[in-house]
Amino acid sequence: MKRAKTQEEKYRQMTEMPVSKLIPGLAVPTIISMLISSVYNMADTFFVSQLGTSASGAVGVIFSAMAIIQAIGFGFGQGAGIFISQSLGNRNTEKAGEAAAASFFAVMIIGVFIGVVGNIFLNPLVMLLGATPTIAPYAEDYAMYILIASPFMMSSFVMNNILRAQGNAVYAMVGITVGGVLNMVLDPLFIFTFGMGTAGAAVATGLSQFISFCILLAQCNLQADCISIRLKNFKPSLKMYGTIIHAGLPSFCRQSIASLGTITLNFAAGAYGDAAIAAMSIVSRFMMFINSAMLGFGQGFQPVCGFNFGARRYDRVLEAFWFCVKVSVVMLAVLAVACFIPAEGIITLFRRNDPDVIEIGTRALRCQLLVAPAMGWSIMTNMMTQSIGYGFRASVLAVSRQGLFLIPALLLLPEFLGLWGVLVAQPVADVLTVLLSTVIVAQILRELKALDQRERAVS
Repeated sequence: MKRAKTQEEKYRQMTEMPVSKLIPGLAVPTIISMLISSVYNMADTFFVSQLGTSASGAVGVIFSAMAIIQAIGFGFGQGAGIFISQSLGNRNTEKAGEAAAASFFAVMIIGVFIGVVGNIFLNPLVMLLGATPTIAPYAEDYAMYILIASPFMMSSFVMNNILRAQGNAVYAMVGITVGGVLNMVLDPLFIFTFGMGTAGAAVATGLSQFISFCILLAQCNLQADCISIRLKNFKPSLKMYGTIIHAGLPSFCRQSIASLGTITLNFAAGAYGDAAIAAMSIVSRFMMFINSAMLGFGQGFQPVCGFNFGARRYDRVLEAFWFCVKVSVVMLAVLAVACFIPAEGIITLFRRNDPDVIEIGTRALRCQLLVAPAMGWSIMTNMMTQSIGYGFRASVLAVSRQGLFLIPALLLLPEFLGLWGVLVAQPVADVLTVLLSTVIVAQILRELKALDQRERAVS
């Protein structure tokens, strides 16, 4: 009875509370989670960078492998989350529980497979990811433990999305925040005190991810207003996985193509030495931090979007979308302006005694900050398209920045502009992504308005 009561209260909250209050309330815990995740990603980069330029480059190389792990976790997590939010909007808690179990146990199995196979072929893997001969030993040390931790990392992404889809972002925040803070504490301990070098950073990350996993699993199964993850609900079927994969495909595409983009970036930057790889690695991690607040805000929007689409409240879907676009563009503009002038000082924090890394990183960071505000529009359109189940169009938007634009730019622009081609490839991809997003979302907005008018006419 208590669980049924809390689910009914959640339904009224998601479909009746003003979006200007509902979304920030859901977003604040997620923003904190995203910021903490970005900070401990930067902490890895910061502490490892103290070991040398090649060690710093290793983090950037293995970041692409972590992106693949995240792609699978986010793909299943977002797919299950969208399925759950729409099921709860339709008041079908049984199907929501089956989707949670299906996604959780699937990624655990996939994660074990990745950890075993990845470690068997460790050296070929790091070379495939773009490591140079001088970077490879550091990359292998880092990758080994990251791969071992992959089942817990992937299932944590799933549980994080499942909790957020129900409007329980605070519970998700607890697990992510504790793991992130622990990672930052353990990094210097394992890297320097225990003398483990880059392997120490990976061990710290793996242990932290395992603690997050345990906390998130407890939150899912012990909180009265959460859909539990139970083995008895694990009823795998092609139809269930087809629905989850279709809904989560945009997230999988976005993350996996991002991995390919990072690999391409490593190879393109590698032509200009380890300093270029290290610089682009630092810039990528810092831009993740800049974008994390906006991504967290958007993830507060997604359950509202999916829930109300399932409840046929198309007017609230549109209202929530425009609210989030305005906030995200302003948020990114303020952050970009605040970071543009001190860009050199930001890069210097990571590699104080390497002028090549500082020079390349400063130029790259400023180029990306120039177009950062426009990405608020692109990402919110992608989040809305995915949350309402428009899988194909959301997948096109998800792969556009990295797949359609960034990878070709990295292959073509350096031929004409040299190192500058590497530095401007990402801003060029961002601008083209905004243009494509505008074309696609214009049609979707017209469709939502038509659905809203039809619903009003029926009621």
